[in-house]
Order: sequence, then structure tokens, then C-alpha cells
Amino acid sequence: QVQLAESGGGSVQAGGSLTLPCEVTGVIYSVYCIGWFRQAPGRKREGVAGLFVAGNYPYTYYSRSVENRFALSLHKDQNAVSLRMDRVKPESTGTSYCAPSPKAGCGAWEYYSYWSQGTQVTVAA
Repeated sequence: QVQLAESGGGSVQAGGSLTLPCEVTGVIYSVYCIGWFRQAPGRKREGVAGLFVAGNYPYTYYSRSVENRFALSLHKDQNAVSLRMDRVKPESTGTSYCAPSPKAGCGAWEYYSYWSQGTQVTVAA
């Protein structure tokens, strides 16, 4: 099983920036995408963004709510991916998770089946 260690959570003012790294270890040969999810207080976990990591030319997928504000990056030397959040909004408050998927369509949220421990993100209005 793949292990995922996510960090970088914290508090940030609305309109500010925050970067969340996700370190990926273990058996990763079957991983095609690394996705990010957010679970706001009292709501279900929802997909936010996904990064294709199985090839030499990664591509990204972003939900409409974060497109043009969030950016995924691949750091192969560190076996890590990161999500940079710019111009954050209070609606981004919640628990953030990274997760692996065996499917090449990184926006197909139903194929993500387990997640990182999670990190708290709080955006102050």
C-alpha cells in the first residue's frame, strides 16, 4: 500500500497563499494520479485537484471552484507532490487530504479509495 504524508497546513488570511506538500512512499507502481480533497466542517469530502504522475509529462486537473487559483507541482527527487493555494477564500477552510488513484483520469474522484492523515487549513475572513 502507498503511504502518504501531507503537511503544510495552518492558518492564513483570505487572499493569501499556502502550500501543502504530500510525500509519497511505499508501493507506487500502480499509482497514476495524486489527488487532493477537502472536507469542510460538517460536509462530505470532495475532490479539489489531481496530478498525473505516471509519465514524464504530468498534467493537472482542477475543480471549477479552484481553477486559476490553485496549482499542483511534481517534485520527483523528493518523491513528493505539492498543492499551492493562492488567493484563498474562507470556503477553503477544512481538512485537506492527498490520495493515490490507479486511474489515469485524475478528476475521476470515485477511483480514490484511501487518503493521507490530513492536515487542517483555516482561512480567516
